[in-house]
Amino acid sequence: MRQSTAPPAVRPGTAHRTAVLAVMCLALAVVVGMLASLLVAVPDMARDLRATESELQWIMNAYGVAFAGLLLLGGALGDRYGRKGVLLTGLALFALASGAVVRTDDVELVISLRGLAGVGAALVMPMTLSIITNVFPPDERGRAVGIWSGVSFGSALLAVLMAGGLLEAYSWRSVFVANAGLATLALVVAAILAPTSKNAESIRLDAVGALLSVVGVGALVFGIVEGPESGWSGGAVLTGFAVGATGLAAFIGWELRSPQPLLDVRVFRIRGVAAGSLVITAESIAMFGFFFLGLQYLQQILGYSPMRSGLALVAMALGAMIFSPAAPAFARRCGMRAVMGLGMALIAAGLGLLAATVDGGGIWPFLASTTLLGAGIAFAATPATEAIVTALPPEKQGVASALNDLTRELGGVLGIAILGSVFNTTYRSDTGDAVRGLPPEVAEATRGSLTGALRTAAELGGRPGARLADAAREAFDAGMANALLGGIGVVVLGAVAAVALLSHRRR
Repeated sequence: MRQSTAPPAVRPGTAHRTAVLAVMCLALAVVVGMLASLLVAVPDMARDLRATESELQWIMNAYGVAFAGLLLLGGALGDRYGRKGVLLTGLALFALASGAVVRTDDVELVISLRGLAGVGAALVMPMTLSIITNVFPPDERGRAVGIWSGVSFGSALLAVLMAGGLLEAYSWRSVFVANAGLATLALVVAAILAPTSKNAESIRLDAVGALLSVVGVGALVFGIVEGPESGWSGGAVLTGFAVGATGLAAFIGWELRSPQPLLDVRVFRIRGVAAGSLVITAESIAMFGFFFLGLQYLQQILGYSPMRSGLALVAMALGAMIFSPAAPAFARRCGMRAVMGLGMALIAAGLGLLAATVDGGGIWPFLASTTLLGAGIAFAATPATEAIVTALPPEKQGVASALNDLTRELGGVLGIAILGSVFNTTYRSDTGDAVRGLPPEVAEATRGSLTGALRTAAELGGRPGARLADAAREAFDAGMANALLGGIGVVVLGAVAAVALLSHRRR
């Protein structure tokens, strides 16, 4: 990776830098919050569009597959052709695709538009961080990255609150209208305020590397998200894993030989980068798994409305956003290893508290655990993000931020898939006795989800229906507790590996 020989650009003043940071955080919040807001809107979409379970899965997953699969390419395009132009293109694509959903009732078209919005998000997210790191001088960059990191997590939770409020008054289409409107606002303000920057050297875009990364990551994500629906031994899932593994192996081999690689995989020899990637991946697995199950717990076990569910998660968002700007100062004072370890310990503690109290604990233990989770995110993710983006030179900040974002997105997909699988296995096992004697179709629907079980219980009525409903709720609590324990295991393993890497580097 060659360093730029061009003189450094004149940085904008403090007020201008603050305004740029604000609009980059707005653009980030829009693309990150979309997936979270859809988690709240899916039940209404299912009723209105008459979508099957498989179609609902792909309304959610089409966005994530395109998003994760194209992140590295999006970062490279910004480095090559200009970060501002790629950012504006991504925001325009996202806004158009989100707005078009409002005008259609066809499920397949909705899925296609979600994939198109994911392409736009893949162009936007890496540009937000790379523009920030280019605008802010080194002595201010840590705090700016901390704010960005807090928004990247807090915005998902605030999006749940926004979607809950909209769904109380309007239909699910209002969620897409709001996201399209916010993306348009970010587009207009970014066009005015965002500076233009790109790689000072005119280099070729690594088209082969870009193609291999899209194929490898996209196929791997496809296998992960399709596994719970089709079965992990299904032909499509195994093919996805095989193509993903082959594509990623080919990508690594090509990048090692390329004189101008899309991503120089040798950066993982830098222990700070490897440790930061491990921390972000591990905590994303745990957090997205919690997020996926926590919303169901609030609405189906505690009986909260979408709005109240969003309010219940505000403590987590506030914890992340309050402590993230302070994390860099703690890292300078106490060391990156100590701060990352503290953050992962707080995440494990939050998951452990919820696992111990999920059966009858109520809302107060839930709020206490989410506050711990938010603080843990701040102390773990902020120094990890800074370690990754500072490892690469200024002309490669698009790829650096894309690598950071890719670890988050893959961690999120893995979290929903792995912890969701632990939950489903426990739930289906624990409801086995309760569905004996029911017709096969009814029994399968009951074991498939808590919603199906409660619907069956209402149809049965009386004492048999009450027993079935109680058994299903107990199975849900047990499944969620086991999934949270699995998340603790992932967090502990990631923390131990990261601390070991950083300890070796220090010696």
